[in-house]
Amino acid sequence: MKQLNRDRTTQICIAILSVLGLIVCISVLFPQIRSFIITLIGREQSMSQGVFKVLQSFAMGGICMILFVDYCTLTNSGRLLVNKVKQEIIDCLSETDFRSFLKPVLFMSGVYLLGIFTIIRANFSYLDDLDRSINDYQKWYFWSRYVSDFVSFFVHGDFKLTDISPLPQLLAVLILSVSSVLLVYVIGDKKITTIRLLASIPLGLSPYFLSCIAYKFDAPYMALSILLSIIPFLFITRKKAFLFCSVVSLLIMCMTYQAASGIYLLIVIILCFQDWNCRKRPDKEILSFIAMSAFAFCFAMLFFRFFLMKPAQPNLTHYATTEMFALPDMLSGIVRNIASYIMSIRQNFGITWKIGIVFVCIFFIIKSIHVSSRKKTLAFFVSILVICISFILAYGVYTFLILHVWIPRFFIGFGIFLAIMCIYVVSDYKKIAIVAVLALNWCLLVFSFSFGNALADQARYSEFRVGILLYDLNTLFFNQATESFSIQLENSIEYAPSIKNIAKHYPIIEELVPKRLGEGFFMDSQYYLAHFNYNQCKSVNGTPIDFRPLNLPVVLDSHYHTIKSDGSRILVILKH
Repeated sequence: MKQLNRDRTTQICIAILSVLGLIVCISVLFPQIRSFIITLIGREQSMSQGVFKVLQSFAMGGICMILFVDYCTLTNSGRLLVNKVKQEIIDCLSETDFRSFLKPVLFMSGVYLLGIFTIIRANFSYLDDLDRSINDYQKWYFWSRYVSDFVSFFVHGDFKLTDISPLPQLLAVLILSVSSVLLVYVIGDKKITTIRLLASIPLGLSPYFLSCIAYKFDAPYMALSILLSIIPFLFITRKKAFLFCSVVSLLIMCMTYQAASGIYLLIVIILCFQDWNCRKRPDKEILSFIAMSAFAFCFAMLFFRFFLMKPAQPNLTHYATTEMFALPDMLSGIVRNIASYIMSIRQNFGITWKIGIVFVCIFFIIKSIHVSSRKKTLAFFVSILVICISFILAYGVYTFLILHVWIPRFFIGFGIFLAIMCIYVVSDYKKIAIVAVLALNWCLLVFSFSFGNALADQARYSEFRVGILLYDLNTLFFNQATESFSIQLENSIEYAPSIKNIAKHYPIIEELVPKRLGEGFFMDSQYYLAHFNYNQCKSVNGTPIDFRPLNLPVVLDSHYHTIKSDGSRILVILKH
């Protein structure tokens, strides 16, 4: 009787809270209420339209969530469904021996820690890091990464962020290690071996993810997006649990780092191919699994798109947008994005990596034919098709977005694609295939050392150049009558000689190592205005103001830069 009364009281409380929540969400849908909220939070009128859309989306999402929670808690069928899903999750967890993961996780932590050792030693403030360390902000919500904002509070112990490196990168190593072990566990039919673990190295040490782990602030949340994409497959033996965990994990992944959106589909493809090729499951069952996975993925992406995603900030639309191609341009836009994706990888990878990847693909095809229970010709063509589809799916939802630039961390799915291929090839197959995979992964490990050392070299060279520039500015304008002056930079500090040498063998290094100063990145001005405590000048980089047509007189010309100025406006031309 007491339990019945307690349940009834709980349901009444839920019903009351639901009614209040629905009233709030529905009221936000009215323009007058949204205008009041915008005024209350002090938004500019020019930004009100974007805030209107965000509030409307959040309100609609809130209504959907409240109705779903009400169904699960206030109806008999909903409670029955919740109990079934809960029991299936418990059953899957009880069938998994998590203690057997401990040694593999420690092993992979050692491998990844070795791989990023030079990155940690370089102590390089990578892109956003510099601005975050100076201005102590989060603001991942600009890109709808709400989970990153939330988790960062616990990592940093405050909403105001300070540089606590290498702790975030060490957390990223741990998350990547767990991800590698789970990927091997899922793809390798629950068999974890040292060779398979080593084959998973591209997951964390692919050149593209190195640009993620180089971040002192962002690294653990980017790594978390990979782990979240793998976790649902621990529940693959129970349909309801798998569907529920897939939707939840994919939604959280989208709120950590959307570039990982293709990983889930990659795992679905390889698992279905393995089952089809060896006839482990009937074709109908495989098709049913594909349909269920596709539904979970599409539902999560659409829910995120319409109810959780914020439009890109106007000042960042030159960098990337959150807009998809219009329907008439969808096909041509997708083809262009895929072509750019292929071209970027072709240009970034050196000949050694290309040869290694080709060998891995060849062994993938040969093994698929060798273990196949299907006709050999059919297995040959299907294995090639799987490679091509997986390669494209690795790019994730970015395939459908209007992108203006292609930066390395957009391609982190390619590292997972390589890891999946390598794990498949070394699983119970010939030694020559294992040698080819380990050779490729050794090259990736070696490159991670080169990357970390390149960051250190570039930091030393950049600070040398910035020091000379600030000395000259201070000498020329220290006694300036005006309190402050405006400065514009043309060109940027070039790469250090060592990086130019690395680029001959690893072209991607020039994509990974950021340049300092100049026109390339929107927060370059922070480098000399705040990081070096030079607050006398006001930067105009990133604004429509352009001093170059003014033909300012030259006040200093040196080996490293030319300074032009009329006393209040300064144009610095950096030399290569």
